[in-house]
Amino acid sequence: MRLILLTILTMLAFASNSVLNRMAVGGGHIDAASFAAVRMLAGAVALSVILMARGGAFPLFERSRIIGTLSLAAYMIGFSLAYVSLDAGLGALILFGVVQVAMFVWGAVIGTRPTLRQICGASIAFGGLAVALWPAEGSSTDPMGAALMVVAGLGWAAYTLAGRGAKAPLAATAANFILATPLMLLPLIGQELNLSAYGTVLAVVAGAVTSGLGYALWYSVLPRMQASTAAVVQLSVPIIAIAAGALLLGETVTLVIGLAALLVVGGIALAVTSRPAQ
Repeated sequence: MRLILLTILTMLAFASNSVLNRMAVGGGHIDAASFAAVRMLAGAVALSVILMARGGAFPLFERSRIIGTLSLAAYMIGFSLAYVSLDAGLGALILFGVVQVAMFVWGAVIGTRPTLRQICGASIAFGGLAVALWPAEGSSTDPMGAALMVVAGLGWAAYTLAGRGAKAPLAATAANFILATPLMLLPLIGQELNLSAYGTVLAVVAGAVTSGLGYALWYSVLPRMQASTAAVVQLSVPIIAIAAGALLLGETVTLVIGLAALLVVGGIALAVTSRPAQ
């Protein structure tokens, strides 16, 4: 029961990142670049405190930090900029779908032979993304916002792939956050910042709580799950974000978004529950 509760709490934290970002940036309480910078800095501080409390070391100078730092920065800035115009639920759906499809494609490229079920599942999920992003008449999806979220999804996919096999994932994440923070501060130099106390607090919560503590929770429950289970439970994140966006931000869940969510989540569920090819 404790594992189930911690897993639910972690998924709520992940989904909250979209809601907090949209609430702050979309609401005009803080500019996107400042939100990303504050979130990264707060996450770095929170993760550092957790790591030091556990007596862990900071692997700042490993070669894998290069890809990890750059891909994390790409995810964070793309994520924040996208929510200038995207709804929380739609953004989470695009992000999640791009990450999963990109990782599937990368696995196929490097020689992991996919099963027919995996190919069908990935194709369905890709079709769901196409439905969400298709510039049909009356569509509320902003093309630039969607493109930025695709960049964020590719960044997170690269970050996830680079971190696979890390002996100490929490320490690696803390190191990546620390090294990526200066990159997030660079765009702010010489710029007129637009940040209120409310927007800054939302960014700190997104960084320290729903990102920093959320990742720490995830790495504590992940070893106790099967890989397929871990992949499946993450399917709840875009659904939670869509529901939270509707309840907390008054976002409209259209038939198109509902269909896209069904295709993306269903397709990925089909793919990740498939047995590997022999």
